[in-house]
Amino acid sequence: MFYYDELCSFENLYKAHKAARLGKRSKSEVIEFEMNLAENICRLHEQLTNRTWKPKGYYHFFVYEPKIRSIFAPYYEDRVVQHCLCDNILAPEIDKRLIYDNSACRIGKGTHFSLDRLTQFLADFYKKHGTNGYFLKIDISKYFDNIHHDVLKQKLSKVFKEQAILNILFSIIDSYEKTPNKGLPLGNQTSQWFALYYLDGIDRLIKEKFQIKYYTRYMDDFVLLHHDKSYLQHILGGLRMFAINQLGLEFNDKTQISPISNGVKYLGFHIYLSDTGKIIKKVTPQTKKRYKRLLKKMSCDYSQGLIDFDFIKPRINSYNAHLQHGHTYRLRSKMSWETVYTHRGYKR
Repeated sequence: MFYYDELCSFENLYKAHKAARLGKRSKSEVIEFEMNLAENICRLHEQLTNRTWKPKGYYHFFVYEPKIRSIFAPYYEDRVVQHCLCDNILAPEIDKRLIYDNSACRIGKGTHFSLDRLTQFLADFYKKHGTNGYFLKIDISKYFDNIHHDVLKQKLSKVFKEQAILNILFSIIDSYEKTPNKGLPLGNQTSQWFALYYLDGIDRLIKEKFQIKYYTRYMDDFVLLHHDKSYLQHILGGLRMFAINQLGLEFNDKTQISPISNGVKYLGFHIYLSDTGKIIKKVTPQTKKRYKRLLKKMSCDYSQGLIDFDFIKPRINSYNAHLQHGHTYRLRSKMSWETVYTHRGYKR
């Protein structure tokens, strides 16, 4: 198979456009693109076929939930090309190289998959060792900002042999720098796949060299479970050196080893194992505050007529679906659409 032909395909570019426009059809650049859809798809097809396509740049803005992040989002035409690239080339080729418990941004996986895996690990661990064990929680300092371009290119060159594909990938990588020769923009779809694969060497060390059975990773958040604290300290030292020497990354202050009974903060939950073997998953205070703040904002906007029930309902349902993965009955009872309607005495 020649992947570059897949990227240039008119049919694939049209499918990528339909994927890229989801949730954004009211945006001016999407409307303009669709007004001359055939012409614009043909132009992208010709640029890619003639190998003259280059990224055009980024919009820069900030998001404030769950924390302040600087987002560099590509222009719409570039998003179409990136969708085509990810859906037809990066996803099928990189996904099969990742370990099973690398769970972020993959079809059939995600935050809930990773939380459920950790729950399964704790239940299995308790049968063998009781509560006599430890978590190793690893978090990488400013991960996306510190991904080294040359290291990433070298890793991608081992996956893809077509120079035309590598040229496209390298042009996207070089289109952004946080510091010289480092950094990936959070707004790029390709950045998600690059970031997933960049840490694959650490995954392999954990699973193949250190033989850790109970391990899950969500992007740059790692959790390992083992009964021997000294062995986890040994692993941490080896992983830290590998990250520095091979990837140019450092672990931040959130990296720690703690008893299972104290629990670990992971993906918005505080998870620990009780003496009776019960697995407790409570929402962290930060997550609780964020949800309450968002609920209050929707309540105010609804009371002023700025949003309607069709806007509120899927968001409330999404929050509740996530919270159902923990012991959150009381919190969920407060996060209902009735709460939104009755805010400040306003009735439906």
